[in-house]
Amino acid sequence: MIAEIGLAALWLAAALAALQLLAGALALKHGYVGGAERDFARLVRPAAITQALLAGISFVMLLWCFAITDLSVKLVVTNSHSMKPMLYKITGTWGNHEGSMLLWVAVMALSGGLIAWLERRLPIRTMQATLATQGFVALGFYAFLLLSSNPFERLPVPAAEGQGLNPLLQDIGLALHPPTLYIGYVGLSVAFSFALGALLTRQVTPEFARVMRPWVLGAWVFLTLGITAGSYWAYYELGWGGYWFWDPVENASLMPWLAATALLHSTSVLAARDALRTWTIMLGVVALSMSMLGTFLVRSGVLTSVHAFAVDPERGSFILILLALYIGGALAIFALRAHSISEGKRFAATSRESALVFNNVMLSAILGVVLLGTLYPLLTEAFDVRVSVGPPYFNPVSAIFAVPMFLVMAVGPLLRWKADRAARVQVPMIVVGIVIVGVLAFTAYLGDYSILAVLGLGLAAGLAIASFLPLRGRKLTRIPIATWGMVLAHFGVAVSLFGMASESAFTKERLAAMIPGESVAVADWQITLDGVDPIAGPNWTALEARLSASRAGGEAIAVTPQARTFWAPFQATSESALLTRWDGQLYAVLGDSAGVDQEGNQRWQVRIWWKPFVTFIWYGGLLISLGGALAIIGRLTKDLKRRRAVRRGDEKREEARELAAELEPETA
Repeated sequence: MIAEIGLAALWLAAALAALQLLAGALALKHGYVGGAERDFARLVRPAAITQALLAGISFVMLLWCFAITDLSVKLVVTNSHSMKPMLYKITGTWGNHEGSMLLWVAVMALSGGLIAWLERRLPIRTMQATLATQGFVALGFYAFLLLSSNPFERLPVPAAEGQGLNPLLQDIGLALHPPTLYIGYVGLSVAFSFALGALLTRQVTPEFARVMRPWVLGAWVFLTLGITAGSYWAYYELGWGGYWFWDPVENASLMPWLAATALLHSTSVLAARDALRTWTIMLGVVALSMSMLGTFLVRSGVLTSVHAFAVDPERGSFILILLALYIGGALAIFALRAHSISEGKRFAATSRESALVFNNVMLSAILGVVLLGTLYPLLTEAFDVRVSVGPPYFNPVSAIFAVPMFLVMAVGPLLRWKADRAARVQVPMIVVGIVIVGVLAFTAYLGDYSILAVLGLGLAAGLAIASFLPLRGRKLTRIPIATWGMVLAHFGVAVSLFGMASESAFTKERLAAMIPGESVAVADWQITLDGVDPIAGPNWTALEARLSASRAGGEAIAVTPQARTFWAPFQATSESALLTRWDGQLYAVLGDSAGVDQEGNQRWQVRIWWKPFVTFIWYGGLLISLGGALAIIGRLTKDLKRRRAVRRGDEKREEARELAAELEPETA
């Protein structure tokens, strides 16, 4: 009965999405003139709110099925097992194709419901067009679930036992990684709906940008968290010793993030200075396009990856049709309506707007580089030519655009809106330049490192200092929360860049075939293999190596990498062991048996890395997300003060105060 309730709620939610689309379309076409049309148009908000409740109920029912291991539901049988720990039963709900798509739809419906319930700032026609667009996007995904990927499908006869979840996904990282990514993707769909709604009503205004900005910021924060969590999961779970492999599915999450970053800055310019109107609308379409493309790559079966859901290609065709329908339709509307959007205010070449535009172009170029490198092997494979595109392409080509972007990122927040003089920021920029050159020279003196690693260290140092320069000469207690958010996010970029460059430049690796009692040296660490023992977990068995690690003659610390074997389903995995210090991580992996030596002692393959400052990569990601969260809080607080001022009749004074704050050298 649980599954039937979930399926019924899903059908009803789909029907309400259709009602939301139809009512919004009629309201947009006829306005509120006629009695019947007016009454029908009023259904848009209630339909969106009720749809959110029903979609939430549907997803809760699927969670329930997984929690109790309902073996009459096909999805539970193929992705769960009665012996699995409860945490992985729950996370198994979205660790598959159908469940993850239901999570996507539920979050999308909840977002639409929140817009309908809370948002009152936009003109009513723009709001109706936005909700109609949101209903249109949601309806396609409802159709996909109900017609192609029913998560509540019953088996004719309940199974005796489930097949289990992919062991690589039985990890705490799965509890955070997919949901945060999906919230980010859905946030971009909301931004797309706002952009298309404003385009349809020709009301691309600063107020529209202020309404859309928290949604873009929220999507960007969750995408950042999702990518950070996914990177760390791949780092410690796959046992390859790396944090980013330019896997096509990793790229599928990176591309929406790049588009969202560009959209965030463009929306900020429109909100603050009424400029970049057309660019903002276009980026709203591009951001959803990248999310849809990532969905297609992961679920179409065209990719083979530990991240991908290799499913029936017919489902990929369904998503491809949705991609063509949504994005093709949006681009067609953009082509027809773009000429009706006024240009907006102009700005000088030396201004904060120009810096943001330049970095948006660089972000778009990096997006193009990643998109080309991701799709090119798929295109060549269609002609029976296999091509591998990896770091030798992505790293240097992306750096061509990333290096100038970081340099402009350092100076941009110091510039004034509309027009400025380069001489005004000359002194701080000279200081930043000296720091960059000094770090470059010092790193080059230390050793023969790659040019990208050296550049990364220099830019990280300069950007770290530049990120705090907007605070100089100002009372810290009077600095807006949004400005602190910008400072923290930019500093987080510098921290992550420092971690990436350090890991690339200073990592030491050792692969050894060891017998118990033998020791090897890695950097200033001494590693001794004490033994290898069999152990058992809740749904796996393993061989666990007992390593003793001491640094510079210090106290020995136990490190225990494992080679696990899961039996539901059967699969072998490597569980790396991490020993974290403030200046890096010791990373150990147990390999296969390497035979016996002349005395008959068993030898084991052990791979060990010392990765200086590698943890700064993820610390930086958390700082970036925290900065975005502060920016959201700052913007919402500002909007609340403005609404209170309006109620008090002090609207003009509040608007003047806002304008003065926006003209200060702070975040957009």
